[in-house]
Amino acid sequence: MKTFSSVSEAFDWWVKNLYPELSPDQKKGKAVQAMQDYIYGRGISEKRMRQILMEYGHFEIETVVRYKP
Repeated sequence: MKTFSSVSEAFDWWVKNLYPELSPDQKKGKAVQAMQDYIYGRGISEKRMRQILMEYGHFEIETVVRYKP
């Protein structure tokens, strides 16, 4: 199991490691558009990254916010 410190770090890993292994049918539409937007710096929101990670990978995403006075 891999752990990432942010959604963008996980998405970067997904682009480099899992995207190339997707089937040709899965590399159409949302997945390829999100990958290209990320790679070419066209902008991709964290919400969209989360959607792609959940749809094209086995990711559990948790948000932790801590306040320590």
